[in-house]
Amino acid sequence: MASSFHGCCCCFFFFTLLCNYLTFSEAALVPAMYVFGDSLVDVGNNNYLNFSAVKANFYPNGIDFPTGKPTGRFCNGKNLADFLAEKVGLASAPSYLSIIKNRSHTHNINTGINFASGGATIIPQSNQIIITSISLSMQVVYYNSIYEALVKDLGMNKAKAHASKSLYLIEIGSNDIFAYFASSNLSKIYTPPQYLDLMSHHFENQLKRLYKNGARKLVVIGVGVIGCTPAMRYQNISEGCNSEMNWWAFKFNQLLTSMLKRLKDELFGFHFSYFDGFSIMLSSIHNPTSFGFSKVKAACCGSGRLKAEVGCIPKVSYCNNRDKHLFWDKYHPTQQAHHFFSDLIFNGPQTYTFPINVRTLIAV
Repeated sequence: MASSFHGCCCCFFFFTLLCNYLTFSEAALVPAMYVFGDSLVDVGNNNYLNFSAVKANFYPNGIDFPTGKPTGRFCNGKNLADFLAEKVGLASAPSYLSIIKNRSHTHNINTGINFASGGATIIPQSNQIIITSISLSMQVVYYNSIYEALVKDLGMNKAKAHASKSLYLIEIGSNDIFAYFASSNLSKIYTPPQYLDLMSHHFENQLKRLYKNGARKLVVIGVGVIGCTPAMRYQNISEGCNSEMNWWAFKFNQLLTSMLKRLKDELFGFHFSYFDGFSIMLSSIHNPTSFGFSKVKAACCGSGRLKAEVGCIPKVSYCNNRDKHLFWDKYHPTQQAHHFFSDLIFNGPQTYTFPINVRTLIAV
């Protein structure tokens, strides 16, 4: 399975054919947006992973999407990647595997590609024979093959100009933390600080690989308050948040921001906008009405207590007031929450988006 995907990456004639259609949109603020991460920004890559159980290609997912149909997004509608693309004047980037699998793909790829995969981790899963998600390192491998095709098709100078002006959205880390809590083996090998350092180390390596192949403007999303998801509250008889898991997310975000600041000093032309998803989610939970929400504990779609006993699968109930819910299912935000977050990412204050927001990042 892994070799077949990698073989697709080597089909340079195919990518060269695709790259012949690359044109820069004058109406857009950036030429393209490349997306990396997990289920929060996946737009359908996992639909093409035959052995993955982490999928959202079924109703009622997508109920509020323009088509009203499931797309593979883990949401009732659009997600963060979609809204940020809109804000910079681009169409939503198609999923990488949809391009690979459907050579007659009708979407333009001149505005970027989405490599994100539900269940993806920063730390690659060792000895992974059956692919259930696409790790960050493999997502970067896929991007690198696209960049090489760009260089071949456009020439080095134009490819570098394209990449340096494009946005690179990266949102990942939650699944690594979930994996540690779910695996006794990991806790035997690593202490919590060691594991968080390992996450940061792998993340840094991938950022440097992206930088080597043209990335200069990065939009990095911090891990949210994952201990307050309905899934984690459900495990607590009081329905309170898992404070230990939140501590992990907070500490990793600290390592992440320190690493980003260091890279900005070390790498010429490297710029970033970091979104503090942890703080804004926590504020939304503590004072929901100030942010337009009224339901922040229970999921909108699911069944049982907090609608988190059974996940968002076909034939379960879902709420009608979806815009008032922070969580669509037991792990993922609603379309409304994604929209709210994207507003802050693009034009927000330094309280949540620093050292600069995306609007300023584009102008750098």
